[in-house]
Amino acid sequence: MKKLYFIFLVPLFLSAQNLEELVNLSIQNKQVDSSQKSLDSIKDEYESIKSGYMPSLDVGANHSITDKETSSVPKNSSKTYASISYELYDGGKKSDVYDSYESKIKSNQESVLALKNDIALNVITYYYNYLSYISQKEAKLKEIEQLDSELSRLSRFLDAGTTTEDEVQKIISRLESSKVSLQEIELQIITVLHNLEYITGQKVSIDAGSHINELVNDTPTDSRFDLKSLEYDLDTKLANSRSEKSAYLPTITLDNTFTYYDSDYNNDAFSNSLDHQNIASASLKWNIFSFGETKYKYESKYKEYLSSKLNYEYEKNKANIDLELAIKAYEISKLKIKSSEANLKAATTAYDVIKSKYQNGLIDNVSFLESLSEKFTALSQLRTSQNDLEIKKANILYYSGKKLEENIK
Repeated sequence: MKKLYFIFLVPLFLSAQNLEELVNLSIQNKQVDSSQKSLDSIKDEYESIKSGYMPSLDVGANHSITDKETSSVPKNSSKTYASISYELYDGGKKSDVYDSYESKIKSNQESVLALKNDIALNVITYYYNYLSYISQKEAKLKEIEQLDSELSRLSRFLDAGTTTEDEVQKIISRLESSKVSLQEIELQIITVLHNLEYITGQKVSIDAGSHINELVNDTPTDSRFDLKSLEYDLDTKLANSRSEKSAYLPTITLDNTFTYYDSDYNNDAFSNSLDHQNIASASLKWNIFSFGETKYKYESKYKEYLSSKLNYEYEKNKANIDLELAIKAYEISKLKIKSSEANLKAATTAYDVIKSKYQNGLIDNVSFLESLSEKFTALSQLRTSQNDLEIKKANILYYSGKKLEENIK
């Protein structure tokens, strides 16, 4: 039974993941989970603050024994009480504290979305870089295959005395150089896979074929999630500064305490009939003078708000420039594809002609090796340009404030 269970599980672990699956895995990683728990913590803290503004009920009891009994202090006495207290007015601080926490929660919610989008963009970049490295690997393997074939052909000619040793050594040198390049590409592939495994938290196997949606020109752009987070953070700091002004105003508190007494006097002359008491009270507290403490607290918080506002405006302007640059980079990538297609066509045509001349002994192997290298380089560049275009589309979506996981097909 265990063997059958293992057999059924193996395909699940070995199946390749497309880009959408990789992104979905990555935005559920421990880093996102940590940010989500931090958000939940703030929500719980807010609930605690709101509960603190509700009426509070306290109960208590005590028992005492004295060695000197008086009319007001019996030999043995017990007391139980229940008290309810409510802060009727706190100078308007409560509404500012509520506003602060609500903005803080929204800011953290946007931060979580921003983190997910950042991770998604990284995964998309790794995914298409991986595909580019794979295309480079395939091109390099084909180049090595051609060089191996040419080496075998020249070796036969060398044995027959129709070519020279230096011609063979040139092929061997280029072949060994290509093998080194292949190992470097392999290292890049392994590095990308390790980075993806680090982000997703599990082994990955990449399946090609995914594409990024292209943002339609008339689609309205949204503010990026990180900018929305900064905007809500501004609201939080402004509310915090307003809350400091509440110290200029009075606070009003209502209390009601019911107490039950059980007094045991040794001297009957001291005994009284009082066994319970209810006291209702309203108290007002107003700080009239505190050497400017409230003023400086307010100014400190307000300057913190102004500082954050300047940073927000800077980041907002930078985001607009980043979007413009992303669009320009996308247009350049489309031109690169056209250029790469033309280069590949020219390199392939030139290679076919030069290969025929070389095999007929009309040119030396230097020209042949150059044309071979140019052909496979052009093939690799075309695929790299196509993959780079997908990354550029993702960048436009990112800077337009769109969720990347919703724009993968």
